[in-house]
Formats: sequence, structure tokens, C-alpha cells
Amino acid sequence: MCYRLKLIYLAVHFFSLMNIADAQLVSKVGTTSAKFLTIPVGARATALGGAFTSISNDATAMYWNPSGIATLSSLEVTMSHTTWLADIVVNFGGVVVPLGSVWGAMGIHVTAMTMGEMEITTEEEPEGTGGTFRAGSYAIGISYARNLTDWFSIGGTVKYINETIWNSSASGFAVDLGTLLKTPIPDVRFGVSVSNFGEKLQMSGADLLVQKDIDEQKYGNNPAINAYLATDRFDLPLTLRTGLSADVIKRESHLLTLAVDAAYPNDNVEFIDLGLEYSFFDRQFSVRGGYRSLGNEEAEQRWSMGAGVQHTLLPGLTLRVDYAFQTFGRLRNIQKLDLSLQF
Repeated sequence: MCYRLKLIYLAVHFFSLMNIADAQLVSKVGTTSAKFLTIPVGARATALGGAFTSISNDATAMYWNPSGIATLSSLEVTMSHTTWLADIVVNFGGVVVPLGSVWGAMGIHVTAMTMGEMEITTEEEPEGTGGTFRAGSYAIGISYARNLTDWFSIGGTVKYINETIWNSSASGFAVDLGTLLKTPIPDVRFGVSVSNFGEKLQMSGADLLVQKDIDEQKYGNNPAINAYLATDRFDLPLTLRTGLSADVIKRESHLLTLAVDAAYPNDNVEFIDLGLEYSFFDRQFSVRGGYRSLGNEEAEQRWSMGAGVQHTLLPGLTLRVDYAFQTFGRLRNIQKLDLSLQF
């Protein structure tokens, strides 16, 4: 009877979210900076279709919902590698250190989006000048979370963001906040997170230096005064996420978890993510599946799937390997691989 109640709870939440997603028809795609901050982190969460806000029980919680690191009972180190679109690579590395039941947990993480050298082209030399340039985006964050009660936790992240292209860059600070609630229904969790709340970013640097005649109508003045082009300031990709998950089947040897998330980004329409995870053989092996961006008809990201295995190498040392594959419509499908150690 309990598992039926959990399914009803999830279904009610899902259909209420569907009404919200259908109500939003206006998209503001391409209006924010540091878009790399919205690339999903972690193979497990990606395989679940991004429905991870209310689960958030590993080191990647620093990205999805920082309050989740308060649930970790042992030190965890994780590294995630993503082959993104157009030969772009996204790497994430993080460490979470539990400080005890009184002090909570702290973590630090780094996200780096990099790509190969690109050829410099100009109006005069559209086929290339023979030179190359690089571009990249980076974020470094420090997270803290604490269990206020045995059923409610809260956490936050402060991060520094930098985007660089050739000799110009933009940088700033942002904050993530999250809460995690164990509902009165056993094994049903509710999570809320707000990501990338911070200052606007503006590009500046040597590439914006030009020579300008400040008064072209005046004869005899200096026609090559050093000046800088002023670029616009763009908001960060602020996103509010709410999530609900339930362990529908929970046994000592296997576990079935269902999850649903609703996302409310400031630069796109609202959408829903769905995920399912089944762990078996004493929960050492896991298979996962998900569906992303339900309600966003223009989205290319849809189905995802993946698997994971964890093995105790030594007493007190556990290795976890996770893999995810995600379809990307007309674009190249992406893959993620994670390695995690728990001490």
C-alpha cells in the first residue's frame, strides 16, 4: 500500500507541473551569459534526465542542490568528463568533506569548458590569417550544507565565474541555494534549488581596443585615439528547480527510485525532467533512464540512459563508475563518464 501512495504522490506532483509548463510560451533563448553553467554535471544525474534536485546524494549535489552534500556520511571525490557538442569538452571535479552532525559538510568544485584552437579569420582574410586563438569558460565554487533537523537540510554555494575568448574575458560571482526535505511519506523527498544568482557579466580586454577619430568632421585632429568598445552586460542563466522523488521499491538488495523535476529558467520556457533508477545485486549495479525538457518543444535534449557500478576496493574505500548517454536531436549525441571515490 505504501508504494501505491508514493506513486499517487508523484503523479499528482507531475500533473500539477504539466499545467505550469503548458502555461509558459515565451522563450528568451540567447539572452544570458555563461551558458556553460547550465550544462548538466554528473553521469548519474544526466542519465536520470536531470531529475536530480530531490535526490542529490553524491558530490555532484554541489551543482544540482548544494543542500544534498549534508546527507553524505563519508569524504567523496568525484571527477566527471563530458564530450559536449562541436568538439567541446566539459570537465567537473569536486571534493566533499563531512564535518560531523553539528557542523554539516563542506565542498569545493571546479568546472571547466574547453575547446581546441580555432583559426583567426577577418573581413580581409576570410580564409584565415594563419593565426589561432582559444576560448574557455571556468567556474570555481565553495559549498556548505547542514542538516537543521533529521528531515530538513539547507545549503549554498559561492562561485567565481570566468569566460575567456582570445584576449578578452568576463568574470563575476554567483550564488546557488538549495533545500532538501524528507516528506511525512516514507522515502519521498522534495527539493528546491536556485542556481546562478549573481551579477551581470561584461566582456572587456585588449581585443576591444580600437583607434577612433572622435570628431571626423574636424580637420587636423588625431584620427587614431585609443578607445575601447563597450559591450552589453548580460544576466547569468538563473534557474529555479523543484523536484520530487520516491523510493517506490526499497529492499536491502535492490532499490527503485522515480524522480520528477520542474525547471524555471530565465532564458527559456519552463520544462519538466523525468528519471528512473534501479539498483540491484546489493545495490552495487544500477541502470538509469530519463526524459528531459518535457514541455519545451524547441529543445533538442530528450532521452537519456546510463549505468553505474560501485565496488569496495578496501575497507573504507569504495569506487563508483557511472556512464551516461544522451540524445541531442539534430546535433551530436553526448556521453559522460564519472569516477568517484568514497573514503
